[in-house]
Amino acid sequence: MTIKSLLLGSAAALVAVTGARAADAVVVAEPEAVEYVRVCDTYGKGFFYIPGTETCLKIGGYLRYDAKGGDDAYKGGEFGTWQKKTRATVRFDARSETELGTLRSFIETRFDYTNGSNSGGSIPQAFIELGGFRIGVVDEIFGTWTGDAGNIVNDDVINYQSGYSNQVSYTFNAGNGFSAIIGAEQGQTQTASYFNYDYRIDDYMPHVLAGAKYEQSWGKISGIVGYDSKIEEWAGKLRLDVKFTDTVSAWVMGGYQSNYDDAARGQRNWFGTWEGDYAVWGGIAAKVADKATVNAQVAYESEGTIAAALNVAYEIVPGFTITPELNYTKFDGARKDFAESQRGGKDDAFGGVIRFQRNF
Repeated sequence: MTIKSLLLGSAAALVAVTGARAADAVVVAEPEAVEYVRVCDTYGKGFFYIPGTETCLKIGGYLRYDAKGGDDAYKGGEFGTWQKKTRATVRFDARSETELGTLRSFIETRFDYTNGSNSGGSIPQAFIELGGFRIGVVDEIFGTWTGDAGNIVNDDVINYQSGYSNQVSYTFNAGNGFSAIIGAEQGQTQTASYFNYDYRIDDYMPHVLAGAKYEQSWGKISGIVGYDSKIEEWAGKLRLDVKFTDTVSAWVMGGYQSNYDDAARGQRNWFGTWEGDYAVWGGIAAKVADKATVNAQVAYESEGTIAAALNVAYEIVPGFTITPELNYTKFDGARKDFAESQRGGKDDAFGGVIRFQRNF
């Protein structure tokens, strides 16, 4: 056999094998199915299903920048320069339906940068809900049940709330506008304008609360009563909200605490954080344009201090609001003594703040 015959035979065999393989079917692996994020409209806007589950999640929050000048409406001292604060807040809200009702977990993270330094991060809210049952750390019930004191930046110069607390509560919703709540709280340590307070319970008896609310298209009426188990005193609040038109609404709120004692600063009521036996707050909101709402508020406590605020919340574009605000406080009682020590004899404060806030 010659070399030429061997090469021709090898080539023929190679072509035959290649043709046989080409006749076979080519098998290509199927790509895995992609599960796209689905919108969950069960709980309102912004929720989506976590892929592979029936749990709905909403991620939101805000970025805020405040600049204050003039006098301090809380302490009475002169700022002397700009007071700057930037806050970043992110919220995670996860919900799903169970045979016992809606199962919800909520987490809020907060980070502040104040006057040139990091002032720390915190988790002011982290709780679990099942039906009407709630457990975790949340804004204390005495303040939130009746609602904030208006759309004012410095709305708590005369304070109507305490802060945050570990708590257990149950809310009953009748479905006709009526709801009620019972709860138990641990309390919190705080640094106020001129004193440190420790509102935490020191035995196994918690601070306890009970409240009721009735809400309709015209507005709502709400009330709450709390018992401070540490100092064995109680406090209560009652509030009325009225919607006069689609653009104008007003509210008034009153609070009372038992056996207020200005001298006993180390033993203050967890719920009655104002100075004196009673305090009253009132405000109005008027939408004067498509993008602008005027908010005003006045508050008074029985020790004699009066606090007033006026602002305009202007929505530049959806989700971004600028709010310039003016504040005036006329100090009296314990607040006056402290303010005069800070201001060299003056017993009032006039200042302002401008807030830039992007909600998402």
